Amino acid sequence: MSTTVWLIFSLVCGVISLGIGLYLYFWVKEQDAGTDRAKEVAGWIQNGARTYLKKLYAALIIISVIMSAILAVVYTIDGSGRGLTTALSYIFGAVCSAIAGYLGMEVAVRANVRSATAAAKNLSDAFNVAFRAGAVMGFAVVGVATIGMSVIYLATSDPQLVLAFSLGASSLALLAKAGGGIYTKTADIAADLVGKVEVGIPEDDPRNPAVVADNVGDNVGDVAGMGADIFDSYVASAVAAMLLGASMNDPFYTVLPLLLCALGIIASIIGVYLVKVKDDGKPGKALNMGTFITTGAFAVLMTITILVLPQIDNRFIWAILVGTSVGVIIGQTTEFFTSDEYKPVQLTAEYSGSGAAITIISGMSYGLISIVPSIIGIVIAMLVSFYVCGGNADFPMGIYGVGISAVGMLAISGMIVSADAYGPIVDNARGIAEMAGMDEEVIDRADVLDSAGNTAKAITKGFSIAAAALTVLALFAAFVSEINMALAPHGRAFTMEEVSLVNPLILAGIFLGAMCPPLFSALTMNSVTKNAFEMIEEIRKQFREEPGILEGTVTPDYNRCIDLAAHGALTSLVLPALIAIAFPLIVGFVMGPKGLTGFLGGAIITGVIFALFMSNSGGLWDNAKKYVEAGNFGGKGSEAHKAAVIGDTVGDPFKDTAGPSLNTLITVMSLVASTFAPVIALYHLIP
Repeated sequence: MSTTVWLIFSLVCGVISLGIGLYLYFWVKEQDAGTDRAKEVAGWIQNGARTYLKKLYAALIIISVIMSAILAVVYTIDGSGRGLTTALSYIFGAVCSAIAGYLGMEVAVRANVRSATAAAKNLSDAFNVAFRAGAVMGFAVVGVATIGMSVIYLATSDPQLVLAFSLGASSLALLAKAGGGIYTKTADIAADLVGKVEVGIPEDDPRNPAVVADNVGDNVGDVAGMGADIFDSYVASAVAAMLLGASMNDPFYTVLPLLLCALGIIASIIGVYLVKVKDDGKPGKALNMGTFITTGAFAVLMTITILVLPQIDNRFIWAILVGTSVGVIIGQTTEFFTSDEYKPVQLTAEYSGSGAAITIISGMSYGLISIVPSIIGIVIAMLVSFYVCGGNADFPMGIYGVGISAVGMLAISGMIVSADAYGPIVDNARGIAEMAGMDEEVIDRADVLDSAGNTAKAITKGFSIAAAALTVLALFAAFVSEINMALAPHGRAFTMEEVSLVNPLILAGIFLGAMCPPLFSALTMNSVTKNAFEMIEEIRKQFREEPGILEGTVTPDYNRCIDLAAHGALTSLVLPALIAIAFPLIVGFVMGPKGLTGFLGGAIITGVIFALFMSNSGGLWDNAKKYVEAGNFGGKGSEAHKAAVIGDTVGDPFKDTAGPSLNTLITVMSLVASTFAPVIALYHLIP
C-alpha cells in the first residue's frame, strides 16, 4: 500500500468529518428557538459575536498578508524556490483555521437559545442540542485541518509547506484565543463586580449593561478562540512528526501522522454519537464516557492498522497508546481539581466564608498542586515514547516516537473539542434563560448543564496543554533537523549533544525563553484589568444616569459595553503578537541556533507550568462560586458568595485569557523557529 493511498484515505475522512459537522449544524438550526423574547436576547448575542469576529478577522488579514510577504521574500532569497508556495500555504492555514472557528461560533450562537428552550422540556433534550452543536466545532476543526494538510502534501510532497500551513493556523489561533480571552473576561469581570457585588443583582440579569457583552465573549473566546487553539495544536503535532519522518527519509513515517488523524476522526464519530444523558443523569459523566469510548475506539483502530502495515514499526503502537492514555489521565486529574464533586472545589467554597483572601490563597495553592500529576504524566509519556521506540541507541526513532505520541494524544480532538464547545453553549443557554424570564426550573437545569460545561472546559485545557508540551518537544527536534538540512551543503552539523547548560549562549537563551510566558501572561491580564476598569466605570455611569435601568423600566445600552470590549481586545494584541513572532527571530539572528535552542527550552518549561497552574486555579474558583450559588455555605447573597465571586473574578483571566493562550504561544514560537531555521542557520553558521 503506497503513501498516496494513505493520503487519500485521510482526505476522505476529513471530508466526512466536515460533512457530519455541516449536517449537525443544520440539525441544530431546525430546533425550536423559543419565544420572541428569547430570540431577541439571542439576536443581541449573535450580532455582537459576528461583529467582533469580523473586526478580528479584518485585523488578522493584514497580519497574514505581512507575514506571507516576509515568507515569500525569505524563501525566494535563500534559493529554495519555495517563496510563493510557502506564502500561499501560510495563508491557506490561516484561512482554514478561521473557517473552523467561524463555523463553530455560528452554530454556538444559534444553539444557545435552542438549548435553553429545550431545557423547558427536560435535561436530556437540552444536553443533546448543546452537545451536538459542540460537535459541529469538533468535526469542523479536525475535518478542515486534515483536509488542509492532506491536500498540501498530496500536491507537493513537501512537509516544509505543511509547516507553513501550521504556522498560518497558529498565528491566527494565538491572536484569536488571546483576543477572545481579553474580550470575554473584560465583560465577565465588569458584569460580576458591579452586578453581583455592588448592586446585588443575579448573574445574567438583563438590567446589567455588560450582560450581553459577557455572553458574546463566551462565543468569541471559548468557541471561536478555543477552536482555533485546538486546530493549531492538532496541526502542529502532525507537522512536527511529519518533519521528523522526512528527516529520516522515510515517506511512510512522514505520512503516518495524517493516517492517525484519519483514524481519530472515525473514533470521534463513534464516541460523539454514543454520548447520551438521561433526564436524571449527570452531563459530566456522559461527556467523560464519550471520551473513554473515543479513546478505546482509536486504540483498537490504530493497533489493528499498524499491525497490518508492514512499513510501520510495531513499537510505535506503544508510543501512541501511552500518549493517548496520558492525555485522558491528565484530563481526569484536571477534573479532580476543578469539579465541584471533589474536595479542592468544595473546601475552597467553604473557606470563602472567611473572606476573599482565603479563597484566593486556597485556589492558588490547589492550582500549584495540580501541576504535579500533569507534569508527571507528560514526563512519563515523553520517556516511555522515547525509549520504547529507540532511545539513545536509535535517537531519530526515539524522538519520532515522542512526536507520534503527541499525535496520538490529539488524534481524538474531534471528541475533545465537542465537549469543550458544549461548555460556552450551555453557559449562554443559562444566560438567555434568565434574561428571557424563563421559569426557575429551566434555569436550574441550565445550571446543571453549565457546571458540567465548566469542568469539560478545564479538562480540555489540561489535555491541550499536555499535548502542546509533547508537540513542542517534537518541534524542538524538528528545529534541529531543519538547521542540519540547511548546513549539510556547507559541511556543518548541529547535534543535540552540543546543547550544554555550561554554554553561556544556551543558558542565556533559556533565561530569555523562560521570561516570555510570564511576560505574555502579564500583558494579557493587564489588558483585561485596564479594559474591565473602563467597562466598570461605564456600567456605573449608566446606573447613575438612568435609575430606570435597575428598576427594570429602561433597557441598558448593551452596545456601548460590546464596543468597549471589542476595541480593548483588538488594541491589546500587538505586544503579545510581537512576543510570539519577533522574540524567536531576534534571539535566532542575534545569538544563533544555540541561543535559539535554549530559548525554546526555557519557553516550553515555564509555558507549560504557567498554563496548567492558571487554567486549573481559574476553573477551581469558577466552580467554587457555583457550588456556593447552589445553596451551600449560605448560598447566593451570603458572605461566602461575595468572596467566591471575587475569587472567580481573579480566576477569569487566569483560565480564559492567559492560561489557555500559553500553549499556543509556545507552539507559535517553535513553529517560527522551525520555519526560519534554514535562514538562521545560513546567516549564523555554527562555529
